[in-house]
Amino acid sequence: MVNASSGADEPLNASEREELERLRRERAELLGNETSAAGRTQASGHRKLRWTGAAILLVLVVVLSFFAVLARYTHNEVLDSDRYVQKMASLGSNPVLQGELTDRITKEIVTRLDVEAVTADALRSIAEEAPRVPPAVVGLAPVIADQAETLVHRTVESFVASDRFEALWIEANRKAHQRLVAVLTGDTRPGVEISDEGVVSISLAPIIDRVRAALIDRGFAFANEIPTIDKSFVLFESSELATAQRATSALDKASSVLPWLVLLVAAAAVWVSPKGARRRAISLVGVSIAVAMALLAVAIALGRSLYMGAIPAEVLSQQSAAVLIDTMLVPLRTMLRAVFVLAVVVAVVGYLTGSSGSAVAVRGAGVKALDALRVPKNGRAPYPFESAVARFRVPLRVVIIVIAVATLVFWPYPSGVVVVVTVLVAVAALVVVELIARPALVEHDTPDAAAVLTRNE
Repeated sequence: MVNASSGADEPLNASEREELERLRRERAELLGNETSAAGRTQASGHRKLRWTGAAILLVLVVVLSFFAVLARYTHNEVLDSDRYVQKMASLGSNPVLQGELTDRITKEIVTRLDVEAVTADALRSIAEEAPRVPPAVVGLAPVIADQAETLVHRTVESFVASDRFEALWIEANRKAHQRLVAVLTGDTRPGVEISDEGVVSISLAPIIDRVRAALIDRGFAFANEIPTIDKSFVLFESSELATAQRATSALDKASSVLPWLVLLVAAAAVWVSPKGARRRAISLVGVSIAVAMALLAVAIALGRSLYMGAIPAEVLSQQSAAVLIDTMLVPLRTMLRAVFVLAVVVAVVGYLTGSSGSAVAVRGAGVKALDALRVPKNGRAPYPFESAVARFRVPLRVVIIVIAVATLVFWPYPSGVVVVVTVLVAVAALVVVELIARPALVEHDTPDAAAVLTRNE
């Protein structure tokens, strides 16, 4: 026992101490690896949680973008009388619609007059009272009726192509729009009707009255016999129109809020995303908005198809219905394309400024191209204006981007073409700045940069 105890108190020799230190290091490494693994697991879980939150917000961006464009269209186009009348006024000179109106008015007048029956009675009376007139003259009634119908058709056609018709058409559509905005109020103003079935129509009575006066001026004997005709010309027909007021009102009220809400949620999605991946999140915001616009384009196509299928041929021809609905949808499609192009630009910029291998490769290729174009071959010092542009390169970039954004913000109704041109001009301006600044930037990166900068200053 004494020997064992004294042996345990003996100091460790060199090999034993080395072995002890090795065991301590291994234990420390094992503890460190466990801590590191736990930290990595925690960081990975935190990163997944952030991406989950960002994904939820990006889905919300899709939904809000979809309804934001619809809301702005409802407020700016559907419920704005001046904009509505401006669109519909152009239809007054549309050949398809003019032909539809001419045929409809001619049919109403000729049907009411029944020229053939009246002419046949008159010719029969003449044949009975005048022995020298052969009874066969009664057979001329259809010919005279055809001639009368041709005269009426030409008169209506001439009137529909005149400035007087354009004024009546604009006024009728203004009344139609005023009534459309108040579909469910029960207001029954003269000149426009909206039935409970969702039929929007304008009265043809004022136009027929003007045609009657024109026929009298042309000496048409039957013109005074044209009765007051209270018929309507259908502009739109949808069974859902009469129940759409609540949705329309909600979109109108939200039209000024939804665009800002889209920006707020998009910014939140970028902020929630993991650090180091926020440029990718910016790119995903652009993709989300582009997806929303693609879904809206599909919805527009489906809505147009349903509208065309719901219009009875006897109410409105397919050609006229297509002209009317396409005219109303032009502003929505224009807005959709503009937002889509802008979203694609955001997605591309977010991608190109990111840290992915492909983005770095693209940026590297761009730098090489700029160097090939602008790096001095003779080793000259940069010119003063090149150094100035290089020094103020960031402020110049900011100014160009601000001007581009302001152009899109203050443009009354930017189309996809406006967005594309604005983006291309901005990109060209940014490239010009880089080209001018490149010699100074390359010089700044050389070992003698300090001397060059001192010499330039």
